[in-house]
Amino acid sequence: QVQVMESGGGLVQPGGSLRLSCVISGSIHSANAMSWYRQAAGKEREFVAGIVSGGNTKYTDSVKGRFAISRDHAMKTVYLQMNTVQPEDTAVYFCNALIRGATLWGQGTQVTVSS
Repeated sequence: QVQVMESGGGLVQPGGSLRLSCVISGSIHSANAMSWYRQAAGKEREFVAGIVSGGNTKYTDSVKGRFAISRDHAMKTVYLQMNTVQPEDTAVYFCNALIRGATLWGQGTQVTVSS
């Protein structure tokens, strides 16, 4: 069974850094694209950053210059380096993987930015 699993969330102070990881397991195929979304309490899920197999990346405006998405060569692991985090970055962060036309979601990892 193909699964997507996030890790790396936690409590971080404003201005600090955190690195999230997302791993695809159970698939012999690489992802065509992988993305990070987030959902804050009482709000809709929103796109944060994405990367395709060719390496092109895309970010939502609020994280440009602060967050960086990267991947491993096999396109089965993606990272989200979060720098200069702010309280408004507090949310559950979800990983999304597109594999041969199928979209898979992880269960999410909580990121809390607070002093």
